[in-house]
Amino acid sequence: MAHQYTAEVLWERGSQKFLDNRYSRKHLLKFDGVEVVGSSSALVVPVPFSEPQALDPEEAFVASISSCHMLWFLSIAAKHGFIVDSYHDTAVGVMTPNAQKKYWVSAVTLTPTVIFSGSKLPSFAELEQLHHEAHEECFIANSVKTEITLKIHQA
Repeated sequence: MAHQYTAEVLWERGSQKFLDNRYSRKHLLKFDGVEVVGSSSALVVPVPFSEPQALDPEEAFVASISSCHMLWFLSIAAKHGFIVDSYHDTAVGVMTPNAQKKYWVSAVTLTPTVIFSGSKLPSFAELEQLHHEAHEECFIANSVKTEITLKIHQA
């Protein structure tokens, strides 16, 4: 059975010039009733044509990998009888040029720290296995050629 996902992306030029490439990249992303301000990365398009406080596509990509991994991790931990109290990840994506000199997000490193409670706590080996299973199941990880690595911390 196929699943379908929808996102709306809205941008308007307004009174800005366009052909000189000096227009705002600020736009609106809409999904499931949520609106998020988007922009190009200020690392790619300089301010004031980018909005540094807005979500850029590269950040959204890294966040989607981290979020998908976390959601699978939580599900798998519950299935194994581990109570998760908190999960914190600071994910980092790196862009590099490929053989054709086109930039792409070639690597994403996840650094999750998970806090457990209850009488059943995972060993470090079990924690690694939970993360391995989450990575194997993650829809986004299975959809990209980006190298995804984990630096697992035991709290």
